[in-house]
Amino acid sequence: MPEHELYITQLFNQFLAGPANAVLTLVNHPAADPAKPWANWMTMQIMVVLIMMAVFAILRPRIKVEEPGNMQHIFEVLYNFLRGQSDEIVGHHGARYLHVFGTIFLFVLFANLLGIIPLFESPTMFPQVPLGIALLAFLYYNLMGASAQGVLGHMKHFCGPVWYLSPLMIPIEIVSHLARPLSLTIRLYANMYAGEQVTIVFLGLVPLVIPAIFMGLHIFVAFLQAYIFVLLTMVYVSEAVAHEH
Repeated sequence: MPEHELYITQLFNQFLAGPANAVLTLVNHPAADPAKPWANWMTMQIMVVLIMMAVFAILRPRIKVEEPGNMQHIFEVLYNFLRGQSDEIVGHHGARYLHVFGTIFLFVLFANLLGIIPLFESPTMFPQVPLGIALLAFLYYNLMGASAQGVLGHMKHFCGPVWYLSPLMIPIEIVSHLARPLSLTIRLYANMYAGEQVTIVFLGLVPLVIPAIFMGLHIFVAFLQAYIFVLLTMVYVSEAVAHEH
């Protein structure tokens, strides 16, 4: 794991150490070094949010029905793709969950791609960030399951197809569901961390041509991992809200 402090993190620690320490003290988790409460993964997440806000602030006034621009075309393709996947996996009511699927996909994608910008790092190469998104997905699909079928109806998913298998199926299902956040976390973190390290190594050995190839691979992996993450989230939601007996 990289231990160096990014320039932006240095600025946060220089000017915003006080608010960060106050929040950490409030949640009973004081910083190991009060002079440096901000870590790279924290500041990079903030940068991802700011970049996303800037992108949509630029996009919103440029949306036109008659003459859509290139930027609008790109996001329309992303929307139609996610809408199609949601309808296919979750069902005809998948659109009601699309706002969460889209948010997760875009946040993971922007976070993955942030590392190709000089002086930045992908926050998803730090395990805390994928774990946070995975826990969000875990809580969301369980809440949607309980909302769609009631708490007892959602809990019946853990009992298996017939009642006499419940003593066997319940512990298996509990372990399976608890393993999902871990699986999502490790998959995203390991791929992004490995890709970042490979790119850094080749940048140090061969500063031309070869690193560009690996950066292209890094971009491909960034899109792929964002898609896999949101795809699995869709699958979990579809299982939680399904009414089949």
